[in-house]
This record gives sequence, C-alpha cells and structure tokens, in this order.
Amino acid sequence: MPTIALVDDDRNILTSVSMALEAEGYHVQTYTDGAAALAGIATTPPDVAVFDIKMPRMDGLELLRRLRQKSDLPVIFLTSKDDEIDELFGLKMGADDYITKPFSQRLLVERVKAVLRRAAPKVEGAVADGSEKAILERGPLVLDPERHSCTWNGKPVVLTVTEFLILQALAQRPGYVKSRDSLMDAAYDDQVYVDDRTIDSHIKRLRKKFKEVDDDFDAIETLYGVGYRYRES
Repeated sequence: MPTIALVDDDRNILTSVSMALEAEGYHVQTYTDGAAALAGIATTPPDVAVFDIKMPRMDGLELLRRLRQKSDLPVIFLTSKDDEIDELFGLKMGADDYITKPFSQRLLVERVKAVLRRAAPKVEGAVADGSEKAILERGPLVLDPERHSCTWNGKPVVLTVTEFLILQALAQRPGYVKSRDSLMDAAYDDQVYVDDRTIDSHIKRLRKKFKEVDDDFDAIETLYGVGYRYRES
C-alpha cells in the first residue's frame, strides 16, 4: 500500500484530500506545517509527498529544499493560481509536478497515480529487448532504471523521478535532438499536461546537479527553438 505524505495548513483540505486518497487504497500521513512534515518524513518515508507552498513555520519551498538535500522523494506541490514565481522556483528545486489551487480531488488523485507509475520500475510495457530497464552507459554516465541510480565518473547524482526519465530519454540516443514534446511524453503520463517551461526547469536542474560533481559537465546541449540532445564525449 503506497503511502502519501500530505502537508497543508488548511485542515479542510487535509480531511477531504485524505479521504479521496484513502478511498483509492493509499495510506495517508498528514501534517499541518513544513517543520512537522520534515521530521515525520525523515522518520517514516512516504512514496510521494504532496504539499502546499504557503505554510507556517516552514513553507513548502523550504521544505522542498531540505528534502532535496537528502532525498529524491517524488514531490507534487500545491500553489495558488497567481503564484507563477513559486511554480518556477519549485520546479528548479526539484519538484516532480505541481497543481494549481483550486483543484479537484480527482485531479490530485490522478497526479499521484501518475507519479507513482513513473517512479515504479518499468517491467511491464518495457520494449522487447529490455532497453528501458537495462543499465545504460554513455561515457562517464551510468543509469540504472531498476535501482533508480545515476552516476557520473563514478560519483552518485541524486535525481528525481522526472529528472531521471528526461535524462534517460536523452541518453538513449546520443546526438539525436529531443523536442520538448517528446521529453514530456517520456517523463509524464499521457493525461498530465505540462508546458515548455516545466521541461526547461528540469533541464536546468539536471545541469546544476551534474556540475556539482563535474564543473566541466556539458553533455546536455540546447538547440534553441528545437529542443535538447545528449552529447556523448
């Protein structure tokens, strides 16, 4: 039974969304602020975390920042309709998805299901030669889909589910350009719509993580107006 951590200072949202998730068979941990959530998630790690941006004691962006220091836990964050800056910051910091308030409970449940599907090892539906679950080596890059692990020159690089899937899509065909639409298809469920800036934010985050282990990292190229490609050295 997957566990969902739900963090929001609005108790009505906590109650209604918890009921919707539990009706789908999920176990739900609820927290009313970021500080309590950080402690609870460290003690009992969930499979997905869903949390609001604006909360007392510790807001959602700070909670996300602290989580990303130690964990690649899939995160969906909730943001108000006018908080475009918060959405961009959240994506740059490593959120996997976001939902704009007000939202339907059914939409949130479907987004949670989509993130869980993306996080699960791809056994069913993998191509016949097993390429989607086989270890992928491209020069100093090694991706292991079943363990969700990534290394560069032997050094671990912690990636979110979305970051991993985007990088895998690029590295599977070095030198070939991937449009933003094709990267969306690789990283997101068909029922989930994201715009160009979401992919761009994930690419920026990927580059930042690799530059933390290698200042000279330049394997992900931008072709302006076209998309991205992986350059194998």
